[in-house]
Amino acid sequence: MGNREDLMAGAKRCLYEKGYGRTTARDIATASGVSLAAIGYHYGSKDALLNAALIEATAEWGAALAAVVTGASALSDDPEERFVAVWDGVRETFVEHRGLWAAQFEAIVQIEHAPDLERALAGVQKDGRLGLAALFQGLPEVPDTEEELARGTFYQAMLAGMALQWMAAPDQAPTGRDFLHGLRLVSGAVLKPAAA
Repeated sequence: MGNREDLMAGAKRCLYEKGYGRTTARDIATASGVSLAAIGYHYGSKDALLNAALIEATAEWGAALAAVVTGASALSDDPEERFVAVWDGVRETFVEHRGLWAAQFEAIVQIEHAPDLERALAGVQKDGRLGLAALFQGLPEVPDTEEELARGTFYQAMLAGMALQWMAAPDQAPTGRDFLHGLRLVSGAVLKPAAA
């Protein structure tokens, strides 16, 4: 690996271990075995490097998520059983990727004071939503339509909500069965015909 790649690997390691706000340029340089000056040379600033590392680490978690969805799809022909298996598998990914989720939530809290971070995260929102819509449907990609964006937004909200609840109290975080039960209740209430 070259210095640029070493810096990225070191920044991702720091995000997992120290979080977004507590990671210093010196931390990244030490973790990567590269000089402090190399951060500015390759990325312009520590913040730009951390933002890129956060996005790349999230994409790597996306690969773990894809494995969960693919594995759950092979378990059963029953859509409800697959749904439960997917969300139970998602919950398990939080164990290995806890540091990443903590860093994401920490970064989001700081976003109003970090315009570069805001732009970086806003730039990947649409692609992330379309990616989730495709993933949860077992498709390589989906068209950029209002319907697919809505589907991806729903999955994104479920993921973030589950992650937040798991971070706060892992033993009380919802299971796949909890989500299925809630989805039935909510969709039933939303889809009820209006009283005459």
